[in-house]
Amino acid sequence: MSNPNESRARLIACAKKEFKEKGFAKASLRKISADAGLTTGAVYFFFQDKNGLLSAIVEEPLECILAILRTHLTVEPEAVMQYEQQDGDHDALAAALIGEMYRDYDAMMILLHHAQGSAYENIVDRLISLLDDYYQPMAAQYAVRFPGRHVNQYMLHWFSHMQINAFVHLLEHEPDKDQALKKIKPVLDFMVKGWMAYILEDDL
Repeated sequence: MSNPNESRARLIACAKKEFKEKGFAKASLRKISADAGLTTGAVYFFFQDKNGLLSAIVEEPLECILAILRTHLTVEPEAVMQYEQQDGDHDALAAALIGEMYRDYDAMMILLHHAQGSAYENIVDRLISLLDDYYQPMAAQYAVRFPGRHVNQYMLHWFSHMQINAFVHLLEHEPDKDQALKKIKPVLDFMVKGWMAYILEDDL
């Protein structure tokens, strides 16, 4: 009898290939299970359904990325004014995110480009909303230091988009982890300096 852990691992490996080739919506559980040398019943036994199978591929790396972002973005209010000077912290963030994103490159590409029709299809929007939620109080605290100025909500949301898109673009165009880390560092420095410079606007 096949080892359950081995059977589960085979299903995940075959599902990665199927999702990459056809996308979540068109992927066939019958083909995935056949390629793994199992019945479709095995898919339902281990994962309940196709969403569960996709979750087994992408949820763990996604949660690690979210944990890194939440830890980094939980900044004490009194530290906001010095935020742009924390170059070492930006380097640590870059290393942590790139390390996690490239640990399972295929899972990340499935999550970004092949998850339409699944519970993960709006993942980029979810990440942008996460940044918005953390940046709102940070930006409000920053604005307190500058009487006569207030948070530019458009720019705040724009920076959230740009930061997420910077990492998405990197994954799409740079498959080498070491090169990705080298390329993202100046991008983060630019983003932080831009955030500090343009996140506020004059009161009307």
